[in-house]
Amino acid sequence: MYYVYAIQSLIDNRIYVGLSENCDRRIHEHNSGYVRSTKSYKPWILIYKEECGTRINARAREKYLKSGCGKEFLKIKYSQVAQR
Repeated sequence: MYYVYAIQSLIDNRIYVGLSENCDRRIHEHNSGYVRSTKSYKPWILIYKEECGTRINARAREKYLKSGCGKEFLKIKYSQVAQR
């Protein structure tokens, strides 16, 4: 089972979208500094998680959420950090 997730930085409100078979482990990796693209913006909080079944379906959903429309959807519906 694959999941698409979105996390938000508590530093500058940026949103990162990814996919994983184990979201808890992956978010721990983001917050521990193991992911080069996110380590400068930790800590991260989970704002969205979606079960997608196959990797192909998860990749398609991840691609949408990384688009302009997808990011806007996440900002409006799921953003947990107050806008500055």
